Amino acid sequence: MSRYRFILWSLFFLLPALAQYSLAQYPTIQLGEAVPRDVRETYEKGLRYLAKSQTADGDWGDGGYGGTGITGMCVMAFLASGEDPNFGIYSSNIRRGLRSIVDGQDASTGILAGRNAGHTSMYNHGFAMLALAEAYGAIDERNLWPAAAGGKQRSLGQALELAVRAAVTSQKKNRYGGWRYGPDANDADTSVSGAVMVGLLAARNAGIEVPDEAIDRGVAYFKSMTSDSGQVAYSGLGGFDNSIARISIGTLVYAVARRKDMPEFKNTLHALTNQLEETSHAYLRYGQYYQAQALFQGDIEAWKKWNTLLIRELKASQGDNGSFDGGLGPSVDTPLALLAMALNFRFLPIYER
Repeated sequence: MSRYRFILWSLFFLLPALAQYSLAQYPTIQLGEAVPRDVRETYEKGLRYLAKSQTADGDWGDGGYGGTGITGMCVMAFLASGEDPNFGIYSSNIRRGLRSIVDGQDASTGILAGRNAGHTSMYNHGFAMLALAEAYGAIDERNLWPAAAGGKQRSLGQALELAVRAAVTSQKKNRYGGWRYGPDANDADTSVSGAVMVGLLAARNAGIEVPDEAIDRGVAYFKSMTSDSGQVAYSGLGGFDNSIARISIGTLVYAVARRKDMPEFKNTLHALTNQLEETSHAYLRYGQYYQAQALFQGDIEAWKKWNTLLIRELKASQGDNGSFDGGLGPSVDTPLALLAMALNFRFLPIYER
């Protein structure tokens, strides 16, 4: 065989591998499309705002909102666009945020309460648990705690295991199998329960042991709160008003729990895709955060249409300093808005379909 034929023959076998390698270098290219420029520019502007607004203690919060949950959302906003948590330009922000979450964990109960006792909430616990699960395995923990801290303290894996145990303990006290604001609450609502359920499911996906019973009881609670028309009630019994946020939460819980065969999933998804141009009237960014994930998990074509509208709206409404407003304050609305856009990047494990 001549040298030239050998080269051509070699390329015949190498090109598929090279193409595969090339695609692997661009994880933002999914479904044949690169991340839109508007998304990248808007997102980066938002990250710069978050980096500047982080406190010396590593957390975020303003007004009446704060705690580990808000910090968790902000940490996820950095991770969601593929920022390197170990050496990237925002790696210090990510590590400081994670340290703040772990520092704020109650060592005896496992609740991710934060330093401020007034922020103790299962909302905070759920979102912070989700952030720990998404960061777990991506962080080089040898650099997480500064030497001045004596190399402390519990690892992300230990904190996550403790957080899962706390969520399961709280659920066992709950007659509905869900969660409410306090860890000892006997009643439940689908908003708080959604935050905790997604956190538990992310922890399970990260390799942490989560009892099947806990997931089954949580799904059963959402089933009891879902109507045949796909509406999802808030708390108590009945009250099936048309809440885009709650319909999205229900859809997402069923999808991530791998229960897409359930009639309730199909009903909530149908209700959601039938009103793509509708948004949450209260807590806009909160609704968009869940709506993005629910549509992406349930109907990719519907998500594409909705995502185009989302990008246009967020680009137009972003403040000069990079923040967003939606009724909860910039420290809350900004990470929620960014995470709604983050499906365009698809770096976080919880954003995989």
